[in-house]
Amino acid sequence: MVRPERIAEVMGGAAILGHRIRSIRDLEQTISHGLPKRALRLTAERVFTSAGDARRAMFRIVPEATFKRRTRLSAMESERTERLARVIAAAEYAWSDRADARDWLTKAHPELGKRTPLESAMTELGARQVEDLLDRLFYGTPA
Repeated sequence: MVRPERIAEVMGGAAILGHRIRSIRDLEQTISHGLPKRALRLTAERVFTSAGDARRAMFRIVPEATFKRRTRLSAMESERTERLARVIAAAEYAWSDRADARDWLTKAHPELGKRTPLESAMTELGARQVEDLLDRLFYGTPA
């Protein structure tokens, strides 16, 4: 499991979240109060080099009009943001390189029904599949 500190770092760390995340409980409380919308932007920009691609990913989590209107995400939108950040953090850990992780996250994978890991991570069950695949890649276990 990826440490909560790494997940928080993907979302901007203490500078964006308002305090250091030291535990799953800290992360859960922060998410339940709603993340600053900047956390979603930083999470999307962590993977997508194109501004257009980052915006499309953001607006799959929060509709564009809603995003523009608010300063904070709802608890549900925050959970989706955390899920995306968790998958990104797991990929960066498994690959030990942000560029390699980005490349893997944005290319279709046969074990994910030819969807990209990021597309799969838009649902909780899909994110679990991606995390399982990353664990198998990291530990060298067969599929």
